[in-house]
Amino acid sequence: QVQLVESGGGLVQPGGSLRLSCAASGLSFSGYAMSWYRRAPGKERELVAGITSAGGRTNYADSVKGRFTISRDNAKNTVYLQMNSLKPEDTAVYYCHARKGSNDYWGQGTQVTVSS
Repeated sequence: QVQLVESGGGLVQPGGSLRLSCAASGLSFSGYAMSWYRRAPGKERELVAGITSAGGRTNYADSVKGRFTISRDNAKNTVYLQMNSLKPEDTAVYYCHARKGSNDYWGQGTQVTVSS
């Protein structure tokens, strides 16, 4: 059974930082491209950042470039999202996603709230 378990969300003030983690089990993690998505209240889900299976390439939404960094540790079956200079508009539920060919899996999400 594949599980993606996110952690690290919470309440942070504008300008602050958070580090999200997504621990994967039940799949050959190193063979999967990993991504972080988010869904803000009243908005559609959007891609935040992605990383290839070996970690050699990353991509980011324009709204987070220069502030967020995605990384992975294949030895720990974990993908991370370092979020700096957080803004109120970053408030959302953040989801971890794994994809390999036609197989894809989602985590349950973790809430990030940026507010003073």
